[in-house]
Amino acid sequence: MNMGIFGNIFESNNETNFNWIPLTETNQLQDIVELSKDKLVVVFKHSTRCGISTGVLSKFEKLTDSTIETVAFYYLDLLKYRTISNEIAQKFNVYHQSPQAIFLKDGVVVNHASHYDIISKGIEMF
Repeated sequence: MNMGIFGNIFESNNETNFNWIPLTETNQLQDIVELSKDKLVVVFKHSTRCGISTGVLSKFEKLTDSTIETVAFYYLDLLKYRTISNEIAQKFNVYHQSPQAIFLKDGVVVNHASHYDIISKGIEMF
């Protein structure tokens, strides 16, 4: 079964049609800051081994329109890229949690949420 481009990122048997941008390099954080000057940027930090994280991610994808041109959605696999998560915590002064969504505009965090709060805060931001 062909999993498509995101098959390796999510490591599951479920395909996703969500327009995620994989966050896999620390240097992407500067790109995110620059992009946030033109768009709202959402960074979704997900633990692929956590049932709560998987449930929140699934619900977020179902309730969010990832084709909104004024929003860029980044996905961070915490198990593979924990050093990037640590850098995010330091750079944006946001305590690490999982799952976690961080919303950036004009280079700064305008909101963040963890666990089930991601669903309600995410909907509020769009």
